[in-house]
Amino acid sequence: MAVGLLGGSFDPPHAGHVHITREALRAFGLDRAWWLVSPGNPLKARGPAPIAARLEACREIMQHPRVTITDIEARLGTRVTAETIAALQELYPGVHFVWLMGADNLASFHKWRDWRVIMDTVPVGVLARPGDRISARMSPAARLYARRRLAAQDSHLLARSVPPAWCFVNVPMMDLSSSAIRARGDWRA
Repeated sequence: MAVGLLGGSFDPPHAGHVHITREALRAFGLDRAWWLVSPGNPLKARGPAPIAARLEACREIMQHPRVTITDIEARLGTRVTAETIAALQELYPGVHFVWLMGADNLASFHKWRDWRVIMDTVPVGVLARPGDRISARMSPAARLYARRRLAAQDSHLLARSVPPAWCFVNVPMMDLSSSAIRARGDWRA
């Protein structure tokens, strides 16, 4: 089974998360996708809304038979993506995990703790985001792993690729962000 992992604070979840999840299922040959609702993001200074509220909001907005909303990071006690992936691979040894991210995350991926471990452990599926395509493609991670990049037309092979492997796909984009929604005051925990 091939499972895409979309991690984040989902503070709040929005239609853009739903959109990229559906696109990732299709583009990367995934059987399922899991939203890993993080207890907190070590790269963000402000703490997120309570996890119970974020889980409930995720379940309300993402209703798809092949998508699971989970707080497994909180239950595992992991706070860093590389640790979460290692724990999931130990718990589910027969599953082919793929880390999913927007192009904005690839642009700053080299700032993540143990980012090279992530790239060397699981295939990474990158989905275009408004305004971030060039910075993502020119990022330190993209340059370092350029030889391991799958062409977009081969994106359906990503889930079964041996890491390091990554693929950047252009998809119809939605200009939404959790930060902008919070700034407008549209999210209440």
